[in-house]
Amino acid sequence: MSNMRTIQIKVSETDFQKYNLGNGEIKFTSLVELIKQEYARQALIECNEIAKKVGLSNLSIDEINAEIKAVRDAKTHS
Repeated sequence: MSNMRTIQIKVSETDFQKYNLGNGEIKFTSLVELIKQEYARQALIECNEIAKKVGLSNLSIDEINAEIKAVRDAKTHS
């Protein structure tokens, strides 16, 4: 077995439940993954809020596909 070190991190009960930290012992790689997921979740929420503010959340699927095509066409023609 490889050498392992232990660290202690104090977490509020609310965050403990929110992030489903189980029995209180977690692998470091699992903690890193949970942190990544939370950052991704927050970024998605922020993107959705920005999309609403600038009107992008009202685009139809055809409008979205047209936007994607326009960007791809611009890349291939530059």
